[in-house]
Amino acid sequence: MEQLDILVFGAHPDDAEIGMGGTIAKHAAAGYKIAICDLTQAEMSSNGTVELRQQEAALASAVLGLSFRSCLKLPDRGLRMEKAHIDPIVATIRKHRPRIVFAPYWEDRHPDHIMCSRLVEEAIFNAKLRRYMPELPAWQVEQTLFYYINDVHNVALMTDISEVQHLKEQALRAYASQFNTAATQDGVATPLTNGYVERVAARDSLLAQPKGWQYAEGFAVKGPYPIAML
Repeated sequence: MEQLDILVFGAHPDDAEIGMGGTIAKHAAAGYKIAICDLTQAEMSSNGTVELRQQEAALASAVLGLSFRSCLKLPDRGLRMEKAHIDPIVATIRKHRPRIVFAPYWEDRHPDHIMCSRLVEEAIFNAKLRRYMPELPAWQVEQTLFYYINDVHNVALMTDISEVQHLKEQALRAYASQFNTAATQDGVATPLTNGYVERVAARDSLLAQPKGWQYAEGFAVKGPYPIAML
């Protein structure tokens, strides 16, 4: 299994695209090896089916240029801070040995996003302990960053995604069952079907404004972020 530069965790297929689809596309185009790991199949979603959501995720992954995508099939709306949910994340980190791990921001209106953030942090810590799950070699992640799905607070880092915004939007629109009620026969109106893709673009545009960029994505950190001084 080849080592990854970046591994992005999300509670559901489309979380990573909403929060950092542009950053993923930009770094994949630059040659970095990037993967997304969805914790659940989003089986509790109001629209679409598990099978359709997986097809949509595959389309979005191709747009973004991912090395691969995986799903741990943990229970949607049933994520818990317990060993049975932590260990598959630990195993994923150890198998793919990423330098940088991204997780959802730790405050969010969706409980699954919050729990995903907590589970990933716990797994990152356990992944470096050589006596924890000794059947897989321990791995120390260099940096953990947090992306925003809904509300944006305490932005510490930003990436300019102006040149790849069209890829982010294309990846989001791959999830037609979530963002377009006309895409399925029994689609129902939700906050996601009411111009959500456009609202994400507006958020990214507003975030970019102070820098004079067109679009940007923001990230939070919990510890010092190392940089090379000029």
